[in-house]
Amino acid sequence: MNTPAPRNLANKVIISCAITGSIHTPTMSPYLPVTPDEIATSAIGAAEAGAAILHLHARDPANGRPSADPKVFMQFLPRIKDATDAVVNITTGGSVLMSIEDRLAAPLVASPEMCSLNMGSMNFALYPMAARYKEWKYDWEEPYLLGSDANIFRNTFRDIEHIYRQLGEGHGVKFEHECYDVGHLYNLAHCIDRGLFKPPVFLQIIFGILGGIGVDIDNLMFMKKTADKLFGKDYRWSVLAAGRAQMSFGAHAAMIGGNIRVGLEDSLFIDRGKLAVSNAEQVTKIRGIIEQLGYEAASPDEAREMLGLKGKAHVKF
Repeated sequence: MNTPAPRNLANKVIISCAITGSIHTPTMSPYLPVTPDEIATSAIGAAEAGAAILHLHARDPANGRPSADPKVFMQFLPRIKDATDAVVNITTGGSVLMSIEDRLAAPLVASPEMCSLNMGSMNFALYPMAARYKEWKYDWEEPYLLGSDANIFRNTFRDIEHIYRQLGEGHGVKFEHECYDVGHLYNLAHCIDRGLFKPPVFLQIIFGILGGIGVDIDNLMFMKKTADKLFGKDYRWSVLAAGRAQMSFGAHAAMIGGNIRVGLEDSLFIDRGKLAVSNAEQVTKIRGIIEQLGYEAASPDEAREMLGLKGKAHVKF
């Protein structure tokens, strides 16, 4: 029997797309996916444009408010699986107003290949965005944003271990470790020392959320240097930058060995002052940028190989 030659993945960049999130509200863009049909359609379009991983939240279809209801997730997860080969990555962050039990409800039902996992408690403030709008589509939006000055996004060591035991050990889920500041890298290293996660780990280094590390290239290089010190070669990493630095930070990450996350969760825009009409538009743009730099977008199966995922056949949706 001939054994297939191993694929050369050195030139491949994983593009993740975060479809809707829990930060932006419906007033901010008519293109923000809200209903299960809109989320499925937008996710499928992003996969067709070149996203290997789809990072998914749910929203109440009646008013666009972030939802943890597994029944809502199950209205779009099977459709995405049937229409694409993309890796489905379900949030365990949900929103800062949800309990840990709420945040785990859908992943425990769906048993996806990947889940996000926030690596530390932090202030997570959205309230400056409220000043940009005078009228609101739904009455929950303005209080949701203005009240965020009192929010602590809870992710204690006990919470992190609980999520690992439930999903990592219980369902074979691989985590997208969301690191909003340098201390979160040290938190992850501590958890690895305790045996909670098996290298290689996948870091999502996040810039530009008020309460986390700022959008600055020096910060990107410092976070990368710290990760190298803590994890050696036993990790892969990706970058997302909230807002206008989304594309430039992604391009810079690709040039120094990283992967990229885009999507309407992270930025509503495609150019300065111009709303993105879809997640696919952002994926298409970043894919074009990395191809001009001499890289290629990883396929879903290449991403699975790079990250050591359990495979599409082992999910429960």
